Amino acid sequence: MTARPGARNLITDVEGLLVGHASDARIKTGCTVLLANKPFTCGIHVMGGAPGSRETDLLAPDKTVEQVDALVLSGGSAFGLDAASGVADGLRAQGRGFAVGDQRVPIVPGAILFDLINGGDKAWGENPYKALGGQALDGTSEKFDLGSVGAGAGATTANLKGGLGSASVMLPSGHTVGALVAVNSLGAATVGDTPHFWAAPFEIDDEFGGLGPSAIFPEPHVPPTKLAAHANTTIGIVATDAQLTQAQCTRVATAAHDGFARALFPSHTPMDGDLIFAAATGARSLENPLADTLYLGHAAAIAMARAIARAVFHATPAEGDMFPCWSSL
Repeated sequence: MTARPGARNLITDVEGLLVGHASDARIKTGCTVLLANKPFTCGIHVMGGAPGSRETDLLAPDKTVEQVDALVLSGGSAFGLDAASGVADGLRAQGRGFAVGDQRVPIVPGAILFDLINGGDKAWGENPYKALGGQALDGTSEKFDLGSVGAGAGATTANLKGGLGSASVMLPSGHTVGALVAVNSLGAATVGDTPHFWAAPFEIDDEFGGLGPSAIFPEPHVPPTKLAAHANTTIGIVATDAQLTQAQCTRVATAAHDGFARALFPSHTPMDGDLIFAAATGARSLENPLADTLYLGHAAAIAMARAIARAVFHATPAEGDMFPCWSSL
């Protein structure tokens, strides 16, 4: 049996997961929410030098709260952290959250990318991200768009528009793994001036153009970047239906960073806040914990690389863009 994408080729192929977007075309920004039908175990690993996050310390394996209610990816730099507040308000209104006496406290970790100088109108009078978070929560579904939407609405790479991407894979063990990513990288997802993706060796069913690997590779030591713009960070989530501990989730998140390195050149730089959450719904047990965890991490890395390429592939042009779309190549 070979590994294949799920029915949607989205992170929501992991049963019980929902995703919602909210975007503001005028500001050129947005946020994306990952929700489940019940709290899920979560870990995190950060490899970029300039991260921005909320409630991530509690995801360490030695902390008391082992499960979360939702995860949020957002544009807006530090302003975008407020998107998680909108999600938390909505979940509290639904009666969801960590029980403390007669109170419910939704646990909503989040991460942000920098899209404040991407051509959009940032002269807001009131931080818009809390409202965007609430809108994204209200719009959660098993089906969702890719490209210039949600947290990827204002994203860019070194040479092209970035975007929001997702991919999934069903493993021979019966487990499903999915990835969700907002690509706003310092480096490039494509090889030199070609339309070929660095992630091409991992493509399935022409999911990002079917061009295959590039036949030409530029000088590798000084690759093109958008270093002068200081406007970076790729943030993502990998998810599985496997029954994992918080420590095992952390291990899967760590392995998933290989997907960044395979799809973005360079990645994990001092000016990127590269961060990955790993979520586990616990619906399927592990028959062989050591081997299964190994393959879950590997599958997460491959799915993440594919999701990154799909984010850039599906980007669409809009007025005021500072970068062309992949389709222009």
